[in-house]
Amino acid sequence: MTRLYMKKILFLCLLFSILGSIHSIWGRLFLTNTKPIKTDHHIIEIKRAVIVPKIDGKMNDPIWKKVIWHGFDQKWQGSQYTFNDFFGRYKLAWTPEALYVLVEIKDDIFYDANKDPLQFWWNDDSIEIFIDADNSGGNHLDSNTAFVYNIDFYGNVVSNDLNKKPIFFNNHITTKRTTQKDVTVWEFEILLYDDTYIEGNVNDPILLTAGQKAGFAIAYNDNDNSLQRENFIGSVFIPGQEKNTKLQNADNFGTIILKE
Repeated sequence: MTRLYMKKILFLCLLFSILGSIHSIWGRLFLTNTKPIKTDHHIIEIKRAVIVPKIDGKMNDPIWKKVIWHGFDQKWQGSQYTFNDFFGRYKLAWTPEALYVLVEIKDDIFYDANKDPLQFWWNDDSIEIFIDADNSGGNHLDSNTAFVYNIDFYGNVVSNDLNKKPIFFNNHITTKRTTQKDVTVWEFEILLYDDTYIEGNVNDPILLTAGQKAGFAIAYNDNDNSLQRENFIGSVFIPGQEKNTKLQNADNFGTIILKE
C-alpha cells in the first residue's frame, strides 16, 4: 500500500469524523431550540376599534355594536348550574396599544367574602383572563410566556409571580364594572407582554398588528355561599379531567386573530 494511498484514507477518515461531529452538534442545537407548535383551536377573529373604547363599564362604544357575543359555556370545574344561577358572554376588540374585552355576567348571587385581594381570590366571584401574547403555547407556570389574571369586583388584578407569590398586576389591565340587579358589565383594557417580561423591571407592552395571533381564554369564578368556589366556567373546551391544572399549559388557551 503506497504512502499516498494511506494519506488519502487518513484524510477521508478525518473528514467523515469532522462531518459526523458537525451533524451531532447541529442535531443537539436543533432539538434544544425547538418545541412543539401549538395547534390553534377555538379560533376567534376580532375587529380593530377605530375609536378606542372608553373603559366605563357600559356597552355604548361603537365597536361593541359591530362585534358579536361569545359565550362562557364550558364547565371547567364544579357541579351543573342553571341559567337562573349563571349566564355569561363576552366581546373582543383591539387597537395597536391594547386588547379590549366586554363582559356581561348574570349571576343570582354575587359573592365577595375574602376582603384581602391577595388571599383565596379564586373563591370569590371574579373574572379570570388568560393571555399568551405570541400564541406559542407551552407550560407557563415557571415563566412569563403567558399570563393568568384574576380581576375582582374592585378592579384588583392578581396573579402569581415566578415564586408562586400572589402580587398585583393592576398596571396590566384597566377595568371598570357596573351592576344593575343581577347583571354586571365589565370592560377591560389589557396590555400584552411577551416572554421578555421581567417582574420588577420596566417592561414595555407589545404593539398589536393585523394578522397577529394570541392565545386567549376567559372564565368566571362563581360562588354563591361556600368556602370554595362552586363553579369555574370558561370559554374554551378542555378535554379530560383536571381542567384547571391543564390551563397551566397555554396550548389549552384558544386563539384570537387580529383583523382590520
